[in-house]
Amino acid sequence: MRRARSVLVVALVTLASCRDLSSFTTTHDSYEGSVVAGDFVRAGVAARTRLCLTIDTDHLQDTPGAVSTSDGRFHAAALRPIPQIWNDPLSTFTFGEGRLKNLLYVAGATTPFADGSGSDVFAVVSLMQSGDVELRLLRSAPGAAQAPDGGATGPGGNVFAVFSLTRHEGPCSY
Repeated sequence: MRRARSVLVVALVTLASCRDLSSFTTTHDSYEGSVVAGDFVRAGVAARTRLCLTIDTDHLQDTPGAVSTSDGRFHAAALRPIPQIWNDPLSTFTFGEGRLKNLLYVAGATTPFADGSGSDVFAVVSLMQSGDVELRLLRSAPGAAQAPDGGATGPGGNVFAVFSLTRHEGPCSY
């Protein structure tokens, strides 16, 4: 009897921790939104930049989706999973409230960065309880001067941008 109760408790805890994320799959739609305009949370991205995301929650560990930006930096750039993360505690990272799941990927910029240090950026995708998505792009660290519009003026490559995305009918338009 005691063993049966223990099995039931473990099953209930496991069931409670599983979250159905299938409603985030875009199929023929997309998530789209603007970069957060505050200079204190934006570097290397112009203030009017928009981002479009497609995502398939059935393939979060292999082909999760792609990003495009209105400035042409990314055009249908595949989100690339880091295989080792799924077996590491980093796969469970949480921050802030209202997030169902945070995911860490790498995306390659279509337009290379001026610093000559490659085109990869980290993309942190947060699936929100509201049904919206937040996406953060991260690359390098400050070093080069930044132009007033957020673009790099020198040989830097620092990128930090937060995008608030809502679901839109249809594919990405850029």
